[in-house]
Amino acid sequence: MSANAIQAPETSRGPRLASLLLIDPLLLLAVLGLVACSVITLHGAVGSSSAERQAVYASIGFVIALILMRFDYSRLREYKYGFYGLMIVLNIVVFGMPAIQGSRRWIPLPGFEFQSSEFGKVLLIVALAGFLVDRSRRLHERRTTARIMLLALIPAMLVIPQPDLGTGMVYVAIGFMVLVVAGTSWKQLTGLVTLFVCAIVIALVAAPALGVHPLSKYQTERLTGFLNPSSNPQNQTYQIGQSLIAIGSGEKTGRGVANATETKLDFLPAPNTDFIFAAIGETYGFVGAAIVLSLYALLIWRALRILTMSKNLYGTVIAGGILAMLMFQVFVNVGMTVGIMPITGVPLPLISYGGSSVVVTFIAFGLLQSIHIQARLTAVGKSRTLL
Repeated sequence: MSANAIQAPETSRGPRLASLLLIDPLLLLAVLGLVACSVITLHGAVGSSSAERQAVYASIGFVIALILMRFDYSRLREYKYGFYGLMIVLNIVVFGMPAIQGSRRWIPLPGFEFQSSEFGKVLLIVALAGFLVDRSRRLHERRTTARIMLLALIPAMLVIPQPDLGTGMVYVAIGFMVLVVAGTSWKQLTGLVTLFVCAIVIALVAAPALGVHPLSKYQTERLTGFLNPSSNPQNQTYQIGQSLIAIGSGEKTGRGVANATETKLDFLPAPNTDFIFAAIGETYGFVGAAIVLSLYALLIWRALRILTMSKNLYGTVIAGGILAMLMFQVFVNVGMTVGIMPITGVPLPLISYGGSSVVVTFIAFGLLQSIHIQARLTAVGKSRTLL
């Protein structure tokens, strides 16, 4: 009787302490390291104002992440329909907003421009995970695969006309990765890849030959320009050319802030967003680029680790969706700066300037930490039961 009375308070205090003591420290190190690299680069590339605002966005995101990691992520499953509906509504509402630089991607708020497609990434992940877990016993069925991909394609088709081709591709990558993590058969996955390749060929080659243009000229030039960067250096391949010059001139240790002429003299386009990795390469050279890529490798490794240790399928699928979001964005953004991927406007997570992107990545970070904490708590509970 007395033993139980002594253990009860410890049990009640356990979950509260666990949210602070059972976090993944390496994941935290990777995230904070990337934010530090972003602030330092922005300060040198575009000035202290952008760096300060980025730090503010990161602080807001970190607070949200702290709140998320204290909750059991499994509770989100019951709100999957609400999350999916909210994502669709937000991506429709932007079409009624005023255009900014020729695009309708943002909802103006006091002191902040809310990018609905960015927040749609994490909403899509938690919603798809819920839908898939509900059909976990029918994962082998083609209908399940088709429904999950359709649920990912619908918001992608709403995002691409904004225009935001890059984020639309992220949505598709998330849908595919969710199926991979859930254990969908390789035969069905191969079929999806084949359909995706056929869709690209039709959109870029077959349809234009017949006089039908599913993509705008601007989007087509961005998707095909990287194949021959010297074909039109004054137009669609100008960005790739300047990015390669910037990275190459950085050599081993970089040219420094004062001598980074490609970045400082505005030859390099969008040095604070799309081509910030090129700015890092020119300013800090191979060493700076290697540090950033090493931090991303650490981030991806910890996400993979959390994926494998999740206490349930829902957490595994959420971690897989977040992993797809991060890996796809890093690969495409870094790839386009070195000329091996098309220019699609995909931000570099936690590095590119932008409040919506930074906050969404921190939300994903909070969910990963929540999955890690719940897995550790479950493991501790099982060990106590065995004792």
